[in-house]
Amino acid sequence: MDVRRADVCAVAIAECFRGDGEIMANPIGALPRVGGLLARLSFEPDLVMTDGEAMLINADGVVEAWNPYRTMFDVVWSGRRHVMMGGSQLDPYGNHNFAAIGDMKKPKAQLLGMRGAPGNTVNNKTSYWIPNHSPRVFVEKVDVVTGVGHDRAVKAGPAASRYHQLRFVVTNLAVLDFASDDHRMRLRSVHPGVTVDDVQGATGFDLVVDGDVLETRTPTNEELRLLDEVVDPAGDRFAEVKD
Repeated sequence: MDVRRADVCAVAIAECFRGDGEIMANPIGALPRVGGLLARLSFEPDLVMTDGEAMLINADGVVEAWNPYRTMFDVVWSGRRHVMMGGSQLDPYGNHNFAAIGDMKKPKAQLLGMRGAPGNTVNNKTSYWIPNHSPRVFVEKVDVVTGVGHDRAVKAGPAASRYHQLRFVVTNLAVLDFASDDHRMRLRSVHPGVTVDDVQGATGFDLVVDGDVLETRTPTNEELRLLDEVVDPAGDRFAEVKD
């Protein structure tokens, strides 16, 4: 079976949820949703999935429970949630911005705003999906902090750092994490056909590189079948990530 870059990204996103068990997976966006459902169907059957609005669903999209706004906040504050968000900017320690580009008082571009990013990053496991890995996204310093990075969480004290867990950043080129000694962004794996130099050249700061970097695993035949026949038969993932 042919494996395309979007398939590799879907599996890399699914792997972000490995080991989470019975918590709420809240992957926001088309490809994160594909990866989250693939994880539930493959190796994390206890994951609780949302439909992105007000329902909890199973892997077939069947509604299992109502999840009103007030209940969602109970889950957020409890910490039993792994959210995957997008981002317009990320810095070396995982500080995140999707509010504005430029000075917040007079921005060059107004984006989504703060949304739930501050609460997500302080209370829940948080990963990021970046479909276009570039120096415009991976910057030395974000213009506005919407999601809290490791350095800021530590400086803010126990109230901010106790449940703060930045896990992974998946992009169209690679998988990154914060497993270095000082929690600076580390290159975990490169996707097939991508080199370490390719990733570093598309990043606006020096990544931590520990020895030989692994290649991101490709999907199994069963995972490809699930992607094509169950999770994403319309092929939405290919519109987001080109080969």
